[in-house]
Amino acid sequence: MREPLAEPHTGTRYPIAADEARLYARHWRYNLVLIACLCLVGGAVSFVLPLFATGLAPWHWHGWSLPYYMGAQGATLIYLLLICLYVLLMQQAERRLQRRVAATRAAARAAERA
Repeated sequence: MREPLAEPHTGTRYPIAADEARLYARHWRYNLVLIACLCLVGGAVSFVLPLFATGLAPWHWHGWSLPYYMGAQGATLIYLLLICLYVLLMQQAERRLQRRVAATRAAARAAERA
């Protein structure tokens, strides 16, 4: 059975299979969970690490105290790594979604022919 799905920007409605709708909903849920996890890591780097700066001051990284290094360079590098991780994981998720949608459509076409 096909149910109407509205395009968010134009409001145009087109039919989509219920199985495909579940795949897209699952993909969107994965995206939201991934964003939440990466934001938690970024928030910890931004807000939690400075709270423990005095305790981390005795530790050194290439001659600099760890809180100074994290404030000057480390946090920026972590944010860049989070962005790269998001891009890689979402590319992988998009490929997985495309394969599953293609398999669902092929199964639906085979069922229509039979």
